[in-house]
Amino acid sequence: MKPSEYAELDATALAAMIRTGEVGDAEVLQAATEALEAVQPAVNALVSGPWDTPLDHAPDGPFAGVPFAIKDLIAHAAGVPTRSGSRLLGAGVPMPTDTHLVTRFRRAGLATLGLTATPELGFNANTEPVATGSVRNPWDLHRSPGGSSGGAAALVAARALPVAHGNDGGGSIRIPAAACGLVGLKPSQGRTSPGPDYGDPLLGLGVEFVLTRSVRDCAGLLDAVHGYEPGDRYRLPDPARPYVEEVDAGSRPLRIALHTEPFSGHGVVDPRCVDAVESAGRTLEALGHHVERAAPAVEAAAFDDANFIAWCSFLADGIDIIGAALGVTPGPDQLESTTRACAEYGRTLRAADIYAAERVFNIVRRTLGVFHQQYDVVLTPTMNAPNTAAGYLNADDPTLDARGWYDHIFSTAGFTALSNVTGNPAISLPLGTTEENWPIGVQVMAPYADEATLLGLAGDLERALPWQDRRPGTVVG
Repeated sequence: MKPSEYAELDATALAAMIRTGEVGDAEVLQAATEALEAVQPAVNALVSGPWDTPLDHAPDGPFAGVPFAIKDLIAHAAGVPTRSGSRLLGAGVPMPTDTHLVTRFRRAGLATLGLTATPELGFNANTEPVATGSVRNPWDLHRSPGGSSGGAAALVAARALPVAHGNDGGGSIRIPAAACGLVGLKPSQGRTSPGPDYGDPLLGLGVEFVLTRSVRDCAGLLDAVHGYEPGDRYRLPDPARPYVEEVDAGSRPLRIALHTEPFSGHGVVDPRCVDAVESAGRTLEALGHHVERAAPAVEAAAFDDANFIAWCSFLADGIDIIGAALGVTPGPDQLESTTRACAEYGRTLRAADIYAAERVFNIVRRTLGVFHQQYDVVLTPTMNAPNTAAGYLNADDPTLDARGWYDHIFSTAGFTALSNVTGNPAISLPLGTTEENWPIGVQVMAPYADEATLLGLAGDLERALPWQDRRPGTVVG
């Protein structure tokens, strides 16, 4: 198999070819290795790999032999050094065990060939850590791939991998999916296990899954890895039928709320992003859905204050734990300027501040829950703009204090954090294109635990507004 042939296939197609013997898994892994080596100099998205031998994986899993990579943040594999995008962890600290999700990736048969880049400790909508350098967007190497799963997105967009792991605490799967023209699903809180390291990462905002090029890959991977692990705080009901069947079946007629003003109250929305959402709304109306302008009444200032507290407290806690474990006092040589500022602010917070943030989150969750009694899904832009320039979100900028950094990030992404706070599933789909040929992401958000409706509708949109033939400027073959 040539790398150019490999690059045309999604994970579902590759798995089928390996399963039927049409191609050997060793051939696929060789093609993937050559593809990764070809695009890495341009996009700088791998921080480890491609490895000569993939991590152990089940030979009979539904995606047996399909090349894969793990984001170097939160998830980890036994014996593989992790760095979390930070100089604080030096060359990387080997982890003693798999996280539960990595174990499920192995059972699914995914053949992990490396680790992808993340911004320092994940708090950025860009991926340019001082530790490993700038990741570039395959659609335009002067633009950002988004973050914090920017390394994963760059490799999937360049077709060096069909699928890659990501995580999402404020949009970190959906933002790079939008910037790189991919499918990015943030599942419901509890749909994938955060264990054993976490119960509620980032006060419940953080969720892990993957980035893909096709909706069927997204659904198939969710079928393969969702589910409860002993000790998890949440135990969601299993889907009534496999998610891949929802994609094939499509959606029933839905009541759809269309909204184009940022929930966070930050930033100006590019008219091209508004146009992409409105065009998608017209397509959905033509498919028989009822679409109207509406939005849940979220009090933006309170929402931002609470989200800011969640992020800074999480960073402070994580940095203090790492510093104590390694016996170091983190300073400018170990941490970027805004990371230090956020951690310093986080250390000033009291228990009362955390509880106050949770009270706001409770109000937001219940507001959206009531709203979804009237509307089945919410349709918005994913980002305020199609993408951002490389260097625009500079986490090592000494002029920004903690709140200045938070506001700077969410001025580019005012739509994604809402579903992290509420726990609802949300997906970004590449439904628009700019005059520069950059992709534009459109977000759909569904009620809590209702990935079935979300993926059925995503399948309809993929068929009505296909994106598979679009190619970035930097691509395998």
